[in-house]
Amino acid sequence: MQHEIQVVKVSLWRADAIVLFDWLMSTDLNTVPITHPAQKQALTDLLSRLEYDTDTDITGSTAEEIAAAQEEVAKDMGW
Repeated sequence: MQHEIQVVKVSLWRADAIVLFDWLMSTDLNTVPITHPAQKQALTDLLSRLEYDTDTDITGSTAEEIAAAQEEVAKDMGW
């Protein structure tokens, strides 16, 4: 039985995308706690989308841009 692939579009604030991409690129996904292998695959898929999505162009973010994005995202922390 074949399953139809469904796509869900998620909009991210550019700063969030930069922070997530930087974290995913610098994290050994083999060490991230998971309860199911699909969670690791979903993180890998997210990294691929962030890396190859030509609309975002975040792969070339400089250290200064990453630091600025981290600061912006941290400002919105409500906890």
